[in-house]
Amino acid sequence: MDILILYYSRNGSTRQLADHIALGVERVPGVHARLRTVPPVSAACEATAPAIPDSGPPYVEACDLEECAGLALGSPTRFGNMAAPMKYFLDHTTQQWLAGSLAGKPAAVFTSTGSMHGGQESTLLSMMLPLLHHGMLIVGLPYTEPALMGTRHGGSPYGASHVAGVDDSLPLQRDEIQLAGALGTRLAHTALALHTGRQGRPA
Repeated sequence: MDILILYYSRNGSTRQLADHIALGVERVPGVHARLRTVPPVSAACEATAPAIPDSGPPYVEACDLEECAGLALGSPTRFGNMAAPMKYFLDHTTQQWLAGSLAGKPAAVFTSTGSMHGGQESTLLSMMLPLLHHGMLIVGLPYTEPALMGTRHGGSPYGASHVAGVDDSLPLQRDEIQLAGALGTRLAHTALALHTGRQGRPA
C-alpha cells in the first residue's frame, strides 16, 4: 500500500515537512510513502519545465493518484492560499474526479509560511476543498497529540505546518517534526483500516 505525498516546495521547507510525513507513514507496517512533486508554472506562455526535475522526487502522474491508498497534499502559503503550481495541478484532475479515483481514500494537508500568522490555516483549508470534491476523507491532527497543545511554532488541527521565517531560514522545530510524523502515521493507519474494511466486506 502506498501513501502519495504530493507537494510543491520553492525553498525546501515544505519538502522537509513532506519528508517527515513520509517517515511517519513508514512507521506503519505494510504501508509505504511515495513522494512526488509538481512542476512550477510560469507567467510566460512559452516557458516549460523539463520532464524530469533536476533533483528530488519525480513529477506526479495520473497513475500515482489512481494507485495510492491515501494522499498527503502540501504547499507553501501564498497570500493565505495554496501556491499556483499545486492549484494548477489540481485544476487538471477532472479525469480522476469523473472516474472517482480518489473517492473514499483518506487525505491530509500540510503547509509552510514565512510568518506565524501568514495564513497557514486558510491555506490548509483551501487544499481540503478540492479533496472533498474528489470524495476524499480528511484526516487532521487531534489534540490528543501533546505537541499540538504546546507548540509555539507550526502545527494545527487542520494539518502539519512550519514557520520558516521571511527568509526561509528557520529550521523545523521539534514540535513541527513530531506533528508531521504523527500526521503521516495517522494517515497510514486510516488508509490501512479502510483498505482492510473493504477487503472484509461480503461480495
